[in-house]
Order: sequence, then structure tokens, then C-alpha cells
Amino acid sequence: MIQPTHDTSSQSAQPLIEHLIELRNRLLWASLVFACATAVCYFFAGDIYGFLTDPLASLQQNTPRRLIYTGLTEAFTTYLKVALFAGGFITVPFILFQIWRFIAPGLFPDEKKAVWPFFLAAPILFLFGAGLAFYGVIPLAWEFFLSFETPQPSNGLPIILEARVGEYLSLTMALIFAFGFAFQLPIILGLLGRLGVIQADQLARFRKWALVIILVIAAILTPPDILSQSALAIPLYCLYEISIWLVKWQPQPVKENQDA
Repeated sequence: MIQPTHDTSSQSAQPLIEHLIELRNRLLWASLVFACATAVCYFFAGDIYGFLTDPLASLQQNTPRRLIYTGLTEAFTTYLKVALFAGGFITVPFILFQIWRFIAPGLFPDEKKAVWPFFLAAPILFLFGAGLAFYGVIPLAWEFFLSFETPQPSNGLPIILEARVGEYLSLTMALIFAFGFAFQLPIILGLLGRLGVIQADQLARFRKWALVIILVIAAILTPPDILSQSALAIPLYCLYEISIWLVKWQPQPVKENQDA
């Protein structure tokens, strides 16, 4: 007698569809929160603009500072970019929370206990990197570039900074986000080490290449001066060394036995 066969393809496809639906819902929630945060931040765009331009305004000594715009819509789009920047900055913890809620059901209890501290530390390191960029790197970089001004030259015409508002804010916001995401290095390496993907001795052997990659990243993400590049490269390399220690001393990944 022929036994009836079951359609296993539809059964295996069902969990995949459920995961895709859940991923879609979480992306929709993240997009909704980001849109609401951006809309709220647009009403405070003037205050945020004043905060972001404070490093340049604080450097006005004998020369008054101002920002100009050369396009008819540039001022409006600049305020919109400021609102998007602030909305994205506020939404980062919520996005990390949605990522955690999505991957947590697929982890063992021991893996959940090991992984959740990394998600908790991620926004803290992001804020630390962003703060280093805004309060440390940007004032030094702006002071360096303004040192080339010659308001009263001995001959020729004076050289005075007349920065475009869109260009200035784009550079400032890019530096803040770049430093914030760069400081996620120990989170990524520590998480991969806790899951058993990489080992501490592998990171140690890769140390020289990591230094080269960090120097290249610092040269790409920062203005072309040695102060800004060093301000990113040195902390980033220190974080890499901390990541080696973190991977070395944390417990090995625990696998639970699954009975057939």
C-alpha cells in the first residue's frame, strides 16, 4: 500500500515567509519612527543648525563668520538635511532594538545573554564617537583650515572664508556619523568572536593589516589634515586592540544539544 506523501516544500517555505513578513513590519516601524522624528526635528531645525555651526562661530575673532547659500532652494534643503540628520541620530537606538527583536528568537538562551550587552553598548559607543568628532576633531580641523586666511595680505587680495551652508553642514554631519559608526568596531568584532566566527589569535595576526586599513579609512572619512586623521585613526586602533582582548577573554560560544 502506497503511503501518502506530504508536501514538505510548502511547510519549509512557511517559516521563511513569516520571517520576511516580520522583517517588513520591523522595517516599517523603523521608517515610521524615523519619519516622525524627522518631522519633529524640522520644527527645531534652527536650533540644531545653531548647535552644528557653533564650532565655526566660536572661531570668529577679528573676522566675523557667516554661511552663505548660492542656490534658491539651498537654504530649505539644508534645513531638511538637518532634520533628517537629527531624526536619524534619534532613531539609531530604536533601529538597534528592532534588529535585536528580529534576531533574538533565533538564538539560544545562552547566546541571548551573551549578545544583548553588545546591543546595549552600541548606542553608547556611537554617542562617544559622535561626541569625539564634534567636540574634538571638528574644532581642531576648522581652526587648521582657517589658519590659511589672510584678511590683510601684504600684496594681492584678501583670502576670507565664505563657506556654503549646505557644504559646511554636510561635512559636519558626515564626520559625526562616520565617527559614530567607526566606533562600532569592538561591537562587531566582539559579537563575531562571541559567536565563534573569529578568534583572538586571528585578530592579533591581522594587526598590521588592520592598521593599514584603519589609516586608509581615516584618510577617506576625515578632512585632509593630519590632526583629523590621527584623531580617528588612533582611537580606532585602540578599539581594535580592545576588541582582541574582548574576544580573548570572553567565554566560548555555547551550543545547546538538539535531540532529533
